[in-house]
Amino acid sequence: MDVSESMDKKSPIVQPTKLPCPPIHVSVRTMQGEHGLLDLWKAIKPLATIASAMNTGAHPDDEHSAMLAYLALGRGVYTTSVIATRGEGGQNEIGCEQGTALGIIRTRELEEASSLSNVTLGILSEELDDPIHDFGFSKCANETFRKWGEEVVYERLIRKIRELRPDVVIACFENEPTTHGHHRAITLLTQRAFHEAADPDIFPAHMQAGLLPWQMKKLYLPIMDNDDYHVAVPVGEYDQIYGSSYVQLGERSRFMHKTQGMGVHYDEGPTYNYYRLDESVTPAPEKERDFFFGLPVSFADLAQNVAAKGGQELAKVLHLMHDAATDVLNAYPRFAEVAQRVHRMKALLASAQQEVYKSTLDEETKIDLMYRFGIKEAQLNRASAEALSLVVKIKPETGEWVAGQTTTVTVTAYNGGALEVEHVQLRLRVPKGWTAKPLTPTAFPRLAYNQTVCTVFEVAIPAQAEPFHPYKPPVLDVEVLYFAFDTASTIRVEPDSRVAVLPPYAVTLTPSDVVRNTLHTDEAIPVKVTLKQYRPGSSTAKIALVVPEGWTAEPAFVDVPFSFRSETKTIAFTVHTTPQVTNGKYEIRAMVAGTDGVTEVAQDVQVIEYPHVGRTYFIRPATLTVQAFDLAIPKNQRIGYVSSGFDNMDKYLRAVGVNCLNLDANEIQSGDLSRYDTIILGIRAYGFRRELIESNQRLLQYVENGGNLVVQYHKPEDKWKPHLAPYPIFIGESLIDWRVTNEQSDVRMLAPDHSMFLEPNVITQADWDGWVQERSIYNPSRWGSEYTELIATSDPGEPEFRGIFLTAHYGKGTYTYSSLAWFREIPQLVPGAFRLFVNMISQKQ
Repeated sequence: MDVSESMDKKSPIVQPTKLPCPPIHVSVRTMQGEHGLLDLWKAIKPLATIASAMNTGAHPDDEHSAMLAYLALGRGVYTTSVIATRGEGGQNEIGCEQGTALGIIRTRELEEASSLSNVTLGILSEELDDPIHDFGFSKCANETFRKWGEEVVYERLIRKIRELRPDVVIACFENEPTTHGHHRAITLLTQRAFHEAADPDIFPAHMQAGLLPWQMKKLYLPIMDNDDYHVAVPVGEYDQIYGSSYVQLGERSRFMHKTQGMGVHYDEGPTYNYYRLDESVTPAPEKERDFFFGLPVSFADLAQNVAAKGGQELAKVLHLMHDAATDVLNAYPRFAEVAQRVHRMKALLASAQQEVYKSTLDEETKIDLMYRFGIKEAQLNRASAEALSLVVKIKPETGEWVAGQTTTVTVTAYNGGALEVEHVQLRLRVPKGWTAKPLTPTAFPRLAYNQTVCTVFEVAIPAQAEPFHPYKPPVLDVEVLYFAFDTASTIRVEPDSRVAVLPPYAVTLTPSDVVRNTLHTDEAIPVKVTLKQYRPGSSTAKIALVVPEGWTAEPAFVDVPFSFRSETKTIAFTVHTTPQVTNGKYEIRAMVAGTDGVTEVAQDVQVIEYPHVGRTYFIRPATLTVQAFDLAIPKNQRIGYVSSGFDNMDKYLRAVGVNCLNLDANEIQSGDLSRYDTIILGIRAYGFRRELIESNQRLLQYVENGGNLVVQYHKPEDKWKPHLAPYPIFIGESLIDWRVTNEQSDVRMLAPDHSMFLEPNVITQADWDGWVQERSIYNPSRWGSEYTELIATSDPGEPEFRGIFLTAHYGKGTYTYSSLAWFREIPQLVPGAFRLFVNMISQKQ
C-alpha cells in the first residue's frame, strides 16, 4: 500500500476547505536529541495552555528574557517576540564587524536566544538594506519614524500581530524621555496597534492576503518596582526541572547576545518584573494575579467559553483535552507513557477540530479556535517526536552550493525510544523550481528501537536560483510523516547549519576601501583580488577591474584556472589614477566571467562564523571604495596602538601611511614607551585590557616625559575612574543625556588657533561634513580646568557639550581625551575625521 494513501485513510484529522484561518507560526527546529529530558519537558509543557503573549521591542537584546522564560518555559504559554531591527547600529564586543555584517550576527544571536526559551521570533526588518534599520542611538521617536518610515514599520507590526494573534502584548519599554528613540517608537506603535489591528479598514491588503483582523485583549508596559504596577511576574521562582530560576534561564538566552556583552550571573532568590496595564478590552482589578487574569488559559477555560456560546458538544471534547494534557504532564519523565498520552491527545484534538465545523458557533469564534488548535497540533507533533526520541538529521554533500548544480542530500531518521514507529515517510522540501529526486526509498513500514532509516535525494538547483539571504528561511527542510498508536504525526526539521547558494566564484578586493591622498597623486593603488571557487570541478574564471574614467588597471584581465571546489587564488592588479584627482568618492568594481563566457559583476562572500551562532554568509558586490582627499602626515612618526578588539582603526592608520604598531601587554607593562611619539588607546580599552589599569601610572609618566597620549571614549562601567586621566575626567552616566546623535550637528571650534586645528592639516568647517551615525557618545560630564575645550556641539534644541574633545599639557607632553565617534567615522573614510585624527596623534608640547 502507498504510505501517503495509508496516512490519508488512517489520519482522523479532517482539514477544512472553506473556513479562513491565519497562518500558524510555530518554530521549525532541528531534531538532534541532545538534551533528553529537558527537551521533552519543553515540548510537553505548552500542551496544557491555550493562551498567547507577545513582547515587542526595537533591537536584538531588547526582549524581557526573564519574563519570556517564565511565560514560555514556566507557564507553557505560546510566546512570541517581535523585534523591529537587526541591530546594525550597535557595537561589537567580539569582533570588528559593523553595519550590515553586525546585523547578520545579531540576528543569529536573537534566533538562538529565542530558541533557548521556546519563543517564536518575528523581525520586522526584512532586507539587508531595509528602511527599518538600527541607525544608531536616537533621542526621540519622531527621528526614528522619519528614518524608518512610520507607516512602513506600522504596517509590518500590524501584520505580525495579525499573523501571531497574541492575547496579551507586553512592550519592552515605556514611552518616556529618557528612553532610546527606537524603543519609544515601537512602544508608541504597539499602543496604537492595540485597537487598530482589529480594524479591517487598517491595511485592508492584509485581508486579501489571507490574514484577519485581531483584537489583542491586554497591553502592558514595564515599570520599576513601585505601587503603580498591576502584575508582578515572579521571575525569581525556581524551577526544579531546569535547575534554575526564570531569571537565570532568561540570562542563558541573554548570554547569546555576545556582541553586546549581554548576560549576567544571578544568584537564586525572590525577584519580580513589574508591569502596568495600559489597555484592556476586559475588566481588570487593581492588582492582577498575572497577565491572563480574566482570559482563558486552559482547555477547561476554553470549554467554559464555548459552552456559553452554545457549543456544548465541543465543550465536552475540550474538557477531555484538558484532562489529557494533565495526563501528559503527569506521565513525565516516562518517555513511552508520555508518547502514548500525547497521541491520545492528538486524536482528541482531531475530534475537537471536527466539532468546530459541525457547531453553530459564529465564524469569528471558529477561526479563533482553529488557530489555537493549529498551534496545539504543531506542539503535539513536536511533543510526539521528543517522546518517541525520533532524531532527524539533514546531511548535505556540502553546505555550499551554486546555481545550476546538482548535488545530494541525505536524510536520516533514528528511533532512540522503546516504541516502534510505523509508516515512516521522509520528504525533502525545496523551493519552487528546484527538484528533489529520491535515489533510495522514502517510505519505511516500521522503525524499531536503535534503528535508522535513510533516504538520499538528488537535488537540482536551477540556474536562476536566488543566492543565499541571511534573513530568509532555509532553502530546504525535511517533513517526516509517521504513525504511532494508530495516529499520524508530521514534523518539519531544518538543517542544523546553514545551507547556502553562493556565487560560482567569490571575489574579494583587498583593501575594500582606500584613501587616495591627493597630495601624492603619483602613487599607484595596489589591489589584491582573491578568488574562491564554490562550483565543483575544474573551470577557468576571467577576472577584470572596472575603474573610473581616465584611470587604468594593469593587467587588463587575468584568466584564473581552478581544479577543485574551495580552491583559492590571488591575483595582483595595479590601478593608476589620472594625474589630478579631485576630492570625492570613487568606486572600483570587479567583473568575472566563468566557463560559460557570461560576464557578471563579481560578488564578495563574507563568511561570518562564531561558535555561538555558527556559520552564515554576507554576499555583496565586489567593490573597492576610493575616498580622495588631501591628508598631510608627519614623517618619521612612531605610533603605538592599544586595541580593545572592538575597532580596527590601527589598520586604517597604517593604510594611509601612519607608522602604527600594536602594543601588547608586555610592551605596556615593561617596554620602553619613550620609543613612541604617540600612544593611542582604542575604544573602551581600560575595560578590556587588564594591564592598562595596572600600568596607568607608566602611561601618565610617559606623557609627563614628553609623550602624546590619546584616549578614545569609554563607558562608565569600563573600569573608568576620573583619576586615570592626569586631571580628573568624569563620564556622564545617563545613557541618553551624554551623547550627540545627530551626525550633522553644528560644530563650533572653541579654540580655532589651537595646534589641533592647524598642524599638520588645517581644519575648516567643511571637515565636519559627511560624518555618519553620530557625533559622540558617553561624553564627559565634568573635567579639570587644566583641559582646553576644543569643540562644542549638541543635538537640536539641547545645551552644548564642551567636553567632547579635551586636551591638556601634562609635564612635557600632551594628554587628549575624545568621545567623538572615531570608530565609526574612520572605517567610513570620512575625510575630516582622518585629517583631525592625524592632527590629534601629531601633537607636541
